[in-house]
Amino acid sequence: MNLFALLIGIIPVIGWGFFPTISSKIGGKPSNQIFGATIGALIIAFVVFIVTGCGFPMGWNLVFGILSGCGWGFGQIMAFKGYSLVGSSRVMPITTAFQLIVTALWGAFALSSWPGIGHKVIGILALIVIIIGATLTTWTQNKENTNVSALKKAVIYQLIGVIGYWLYSAAPQVENLTWAKGFVPRTEPMSGLQAFLPQAIGMVLIAIVYSLMKIKEENVFKEAVSYKQIIAGFFFGIAALAYLVAAQPQMLGMSTAFVISQVNVVIATLTGIYWLHQRKTSKEMVATLIGLALIIVAAAVTAFL
Repeated sequence: MNLFALLIGIIPVIGWGFFPTISSKIGGKPSNQIFGATIGALIIAFVVFIVTGCGFPMGWNLVFGILSGCGWGFGQIMAFKGYSLVGSSRVMPITTAFQLIVTALWGAFALSSWPGIGHKVIGILALIVIIIGATLTTWTQNKENTNVSALKKAVIYQLIGVIGYWLYSAAPQVENLTWAKGFVPRTEPMSGLQAFLPQAIGMVLIAIVYSLMKIKEENVFKEAVSYKQIIAGFFFGIAALAYLVAAQPQMLGMSTAFVISQVNVVIATLTGIYWLHQRKTSKEMVATLIGLALIIVAAAVTAFL
């Protein structure tokens, strides 16, 4: 592992780590946040497309790339809804845990990435540890000061949103579904860089649809805070680009890049606590730190099976 590859791999940790905190700090409703964030990501993706000349996929590759971006947009809308209820420091570990679980199970059973019974047993145990870790991050010492109803609602939003995050990861991998050759359109192999712009287009499309659904309540297209959210989108877009580069075989490879990127949950949680003043007691902080550690270690186990 060379130093340059490692430095590239750290960029997603910073970008994705600060993204929810910056978005929350800028403010606005979920519709403002998703609209501005996706515009920012689209700008980054378009610049990458122009600079790298990586090519624009057509046919089913374009369709699956756009579907992938729509999936992320839907999942992020649910995340933003959760932030507005209980804060990003509580939601991020839950969202990360759900994404890890669904992504790992999809890889294990749809893409056969966990060969053998032993790997599956270890993998399922790791997923249980991830659930325990996420639960610890939501533990509260003073139950009477906690809005249990809001927390439950935020968790439900994340359970729904993980469907979108699954689509974000799964759609570009359709060509790897060897068991589905008979009923899923076949595609040519598509690199991460080629998928980046179609994904960003899909993100913007879902943001526009969601914003139009809310237009009677609020016209996000005319609100300044929507365009301030583009700054948050830059953080997401740069992080996504760095992850695509770091995941290449000649750099860190997919497994290592994935594990390193998951450290973003630590930054997102801690910046939410200290920068956005989503305070916790000392005992709650200990539980949160233990939970984050469990999530990261278990993620490493699932990635290297």
